[in-house]
Amino acid sequence: MKQPVGIVDIGSNSVRLVAYESLSRSPRPIFNEKSLCALGNGVATTGKLPKAGMEKAFAALRRFRVLSDIMGISDLHVIATAAARDAVNGGEFLAAAAQAIGAQVTLLAGDREAELSAQGVISGIHRPDGVVGDLGGGSLELIDVKGAHLGKGASLPLGGLTLMDASGRSPRAAVKIVREALAKSRVLERLTGRTFYAVGGTWRALAKLHMSQRNYPLTVMHGYVIPAQDAVDFAGLVERVNTDTLISIDSVNAARRPLLAYGAVVLEEIIRRAEPKEIMISTAGVREGLLYEMLDLAQRQQDPLLVAASEFNQLLSRAPRHAEDLCDWTDRFMKSTHLEETVEERRLRYVACLLADVNWRAHPDYRSEESLNLIENSAFTGVDHPGRSFLTLTMSYRYLGLDADVSPQIRALVSSRMLDKARILAAATRLAHLVSAAMPDVLPRTPLVCVKAKVMLTLPADLADLASDRLYSRLKQLARLIGREPVITIAG
Repeated sequence: MKQPVGIVDIGSNSVRLVAYESLSRSPRPIFNEKSLCALGNGVATTGKLPKAGMEKAFAALRRFRVLSDIMGISDLHVIATAAARDAVNGGEFLAAAAQAIGAQVTLLAGDREAELSAQGVISGIHRPDGVVGDLGGGSLELIDVKGAHLGKGASLPLGGLTLMDASGRSPRAAVKIVREALAKSRVLERLTGRTFYAVGGTWRALAKLHMSQRNYPLTVMHGYVIPAQDAVDFAGLVERVNTDTLISIDSVNAARRPLLAYGAVVLEEIIRRAEPKEIMISTAGVREGLLYEMLDLAQRQQDPLLVAASEFNQLLSRAPRHAEDLCDWTDRFMKSTHLEETVEERRLRYVACLLADVNWRAHPDYRSEESLNLIENSAFTGVDHPGRSFLTLTMSYRYLGLDADVSPQIRALVSSRMLDKARILAAATRLAHLVSAAMPDVLPRTPLVCVKAKVMLTLPADLADLASDRLYSRLKQLARLIGREPVITIAG
């Protein structure tokens, strides 16, 4: 039986409990609640945690203790960051916080917080290469990351609440503070031309507003990319206007809105100083990094997207082994076509095969819509938005047909090459379903291969009666996409 794991994060702006189904390479949240306590409010000027913020935090922690007991969480980890680290009454607060939550509270040093943020990005983004920036209410952590390798982390006093206090609530005055602090950071020197991974609630809120302005077709935040110049322009807009005038501002918590301008100042100065090629939003940060560190080496080396897809397959498919057959069957087919397929394209094909039958319980008329909702909105990690769109298109063509006018907005997120591969894979999956009825051990006996100018489906003698006009029509559709002649043969 899976044992839930809980993490309580006592931050400068919010106190949050996230409960995960189990310790896994692809952790699935089962409960997520935060309380905006603004513990860091005033720390930069008074040196102390505010009494009102501490009382709100203690109330939240007592509630989280009860919720953890209700969910049967015996493995509870409690961490605290910049506000408690910087305040002169931080020690007193942590002692009372431990009593309220009923567990030991670990106070993270700045470089340790940066390290965990980077581990979170490694856990949730496929082969990251750039600099991670985790912006909280009290501080900004910066650290270089490439693949699974980390640089040395740094912590700067540039959190939203800290900047608000230090600048006298003036975003213009905050620019000078940010500029001077970033000038001392060596981490940003290695960011030019690479990706800046933005972690933290304020930057997620900015990204959500940017999505709304673009009328972006996906709502999932993780993996959202903003070109650097576009991010500078948008940050400048947020700095100079009243945030209440921004499109979709109602989607941002009212308590967080005053911090948007300060988050925009920090982001703009980072881009101007370091010149990254793009900004990518990561919803995985310190908490996910902590979970990632608990895994053994073999688990860390697993692919989180494939792990998640495999779990969906095991939980929801009619016959999970059929998806494994489909991976092998399409392997042989793709190799015979001599069409180029990158490692990443093969990885996404496997994911699509694992998800091919997870929504069979839906009404046939709505399976495409169910598939679209599942892939567009699931908390998958290890996949960017073009990859997520490829999976969405593959599933949609699988159920709606290859000539369907599947979401033009989603199509716009993939290249012509990926759109072509999505239709080819959907055509092959449609054919496989007619041959196997989504049952295991059939596809290995019915190979699909290209031989010269033909694409041949071979049926063994005992399955010869599967040959039909409908099956030939599906094969013909696939053949048209790859420029071959369709042939069904009977072995022997």
